[in-house]
Amino acid sequence: MSNRFLEPYRILTQVYQGGAHLKIALAGLGGEHRAGTVKTVYGVLEHDGYLSLCIQTFTDRSPKAPVKIALKIALYHLIFLEEPVYLVTDCAVDLLKGLGKGGAAGFVNAFLRRFDRSAVRLPAGDEGLSVESNFPLFAIGMLREEYGERVRDIVLAKSRGVNVRFVRGMERYLGSEHLDTPFPSVKIFKNFVRDGGFDRGDYTFQSVGSVAVCGIVEPCKSLLDACAAPGGKSVLLAERCQTVTAAELHPHRVKLIESYTRRMGADNVTAVQGDSSVFRPAWEGAFDGVLCDVPCSGLGTAAENPDLPMRKNEGTMSELMALQSAILANCARYVKAGGALYYSTCSILPCENDGIVGAFLESGAPFTAERANSPLAHETTAYGLQFLPDRAFGAGFYVAKLRRRK
Repeated sequence: MSNRFLEPYRILTQVYQGGAHLKIALAGLGGEHRAGTVKTVYGVLEHDGYLSLCIQTFTDRSPKAPVKIALKIALYHLIFLEEPVYLVTDCAVDLLKGLGKGGAAGFVNAFLRRFDRSAVRLPAGDEGLSVESNFPLFAIGMLREEYGERVRDIVLAKSRGVNVRFVRGMERYLGSEHLDTPFPSVKIFKNFVRDGGFDRGDYTFQSVGSVAVCGIVEPCKSLLDACAAPGGKSVLLAERCQTVTAAELHPHRVKLIESYTRRMGADNVTAVQGDSSVFRPAWEGAFDGVLCDVPCSGLGTAAENPDLPMRKNEGTMSELMALQSAILANCARYVKAGGALYYSTCSILPCENDGIVGAFLESGAPFTAERANSPLAHETTAYGLQFLPDRAFGAGFYVAKLRRRK
């Protein structure tokens, strides 16, 4: 079956119904429609809330999942790519027939031919912003409380392009359209095609926010990166620390770290499998510095990972925050007297950031928050730095630096 909607349908089915992460679902994708497939799946997920509203507006009851996915693909091409109705309709109908779902073809044909975007009305207030941005309503409420009207700019901020951190040979690539960042080795390209330089370790793909977090870590003899996969921070921090122990919970992600360090030639990084929320007696007081880049909502990177917001609700947040607190409290025990403990996330929600650090300090932990600074645009919070997508090249990250009292 040759239909340009087929691969987007397969990928989106894995995401919507199978719970797959988008980037994993896209791994290994090839074929003549690859570029179009990537554009479509990112576009559908980025506008998922609005596309769902479009379907609700023109149907009395929600279609079954396969039909809904086909409709979202078609509506994305119709609304955002401005393709002709007849072309989009033919592709959607042929897709369903090819999938053995011809019984729904008539419904989809009629839906698309009568669809009128002007009849779709966004809800008022934050509910409408949630639909427009695809951010969970609870998250928008938290951000509004913290940033007021700026919340709109934060949640609607777009990715600025492909973030590339160079080790050598950067000059060869600067003829392509790009943005400079406050970090001389990091450029953001409108388009960037991976070549042999990646395999040689001449460059890697790393968010400007991730680089900013690493910039807060002071040089030291021994550093623990407690939640290290895929290894980008470990490799960068290996340039300023004599040894880096990169810990990761899942064995297959330990292999990702090992592959990353080999490619980048970071032979002073040792990957270790283990749960960073569980105490290791051998590590007690063993490290000059410990970085806890904890699992989080990831909402600071929603512009590049549009499937993340649809997985988050207040229930999942409670579970995440409990894990974040456990990792920070446990890994604090690994810091030498006078050493530094760093807590970071790729979240923009205060409850995952200052909320966790504040509770940790108030528990009586023998640490004091230290002021840090960064050349990347940021907000100074009670305990750390918050990078927000609207002013930091689309990056949403947080980092706090804590010193263990002697």
